[in-house]
Amino acid sequence: MLVNLNEVLKDAQKNKYGVGLFNTTDTDMAEAAIAAAEELRAPLIVGTAEILLPGGELKLILPSIIEAAKRATVPVVVHYDHGLTFARCMEALQLGCTSVMFDGSVTDYAQNVADTREVVKIAHAFGATVEGEIGHVGQAANPDAPDDRYTTVAEALDYASATGIDALAVAIGTAHGAYKSAPKLDLNRLQEIRNALDIPLVLHGGSGLTDDDFRNTIAHGISKVNIYTDLCLAGVRGMQEGIEKGLSYLDIRNLKVQRIKEEVIKKMLVFGCQNKA
Repeated sequence: MLVNLNEVLKDAQKNKYGVGLFNTTDTDMAEAAIAAAEELRAPLIVGTAEILLPGGELKLILPSIIEAAKRATVPVVVHYDHGLTFARCMEALQLGCTSVMFDGSVTDYAQNVADTREVVKIAHAFGATVEGEIGHVGQAANPDAPDDRYTTVAEALDYASATGIDALAVAIGTAHGAYKSAPKLDLNRLQEIRNALDIPLVLHGGSGLTDDDFRNTIAHGISKVNIYTDLCLAGVRGMQEGIEKGLSYLDIRNLKVQRIKEEVIKKMLVFGCQNKA
């Protein structure tokens, strides 16, 4: 069934488990994620990000993902992640996304607030939810980001109040991509933000964290965890395995989907969202 963020994250926040956003570039990845969620009876967030669009255009993949979400026997949010432009966020909403993330974190604060507020106003008219970001989640290739890029409690409170967002991505030391060294997570800051703010919090840059990292961030207030790179790595392993076995194209494809599904199941069990649908 197709739902928005509020219909899955409010319960996750209340009962202290995490719901995964598994970003996709094709219907194979979406199929794997939905099959995993149905097997575990877990809520699911699936979607794509603006930076990934060269690998799967919105008009090409979103209709299929949305239809698959509608047919699913568990709650599925179709989310547009890291929308960098107003036009693309509007396109995602018009195509049927039930949630969008507007990422204005690289602009100055006043512009981020103004732009996010406008996206929230329009998305809510669609019945969709909006995730915003304050602070800046960098790239794993450059993990030594200065501390002033991390989210502060005061910023989180002001930003949430000024924009009306439904969920907030916080910068606490994670990064996008494959980590070259262990990230330095500020769990104390995360707990302070959780104590001060009453909307679901989101962890970006989840691929490559340890199981304990996930459990600790969820225990300190994270309700949504974003995963993409680990799915790609699982899919590549599946394809390599199929090629080594001399399988046909279709059998290689099916093995790729199976390995991605296994990775999604692994993450969901760590997040504690099984049997929460």
